[in-house]
Amino acid sequence: MKSIAARILDQLGVSYELREYEWSEEELDAVSVARKIGLPPEQVFKTLVVRGDRTGVMVASIPGNAELDLKKLAAISGNKKVEMVHVREIQGLTGYVRGGVSPLGMKKHYPYYLDETAEIIDRLAVSAGQRGLQLVLSGPDLIRATGAKLAALTR
Repeated sequence: MKSIAARILDQLGVSYELREYEWSEEELDAVSVARKIGLPPEQVFKTLVVRGDRTGVMVASIPGNAELDLKKLAAISGNKKVEMVHVREIQGLTGYVRGGVSPLGMKKHYPYYLDETAEIIDRLAVSAGQRGLQLVLSGPDLIRATGAKLAALTR
């Protein structure tokens, strides 16, 4: 059965590939996922849920081998301060569990920021909305499908 994220891409006519992999609690990080699906870590984007002091909840996707620069995201999003949302809040806010957060098909529409490197990547992966399943598509297609705001988001 296809995930909500995959069905959204189908409705938009976006070409993608689903890649399944064995997951474990100890290896939910993007670098481990990249190894398991055969892509370099810079092409496997992790999706993070954050909260700005002015705008509230936002979502950001960055390459798996990078770290989110909270100060850059704060400046870009009109906040003074941005912090990671606690793991226990993720499912209630997005409908997804840690390790399976997709930028597509969340319970609510949040502002979505995507690292600018996605624009030039022919094949990148993001979670399909469940652990053990990734969507592989072009960066430009992900941008179109999500309405992402592109920015330099990493340190």
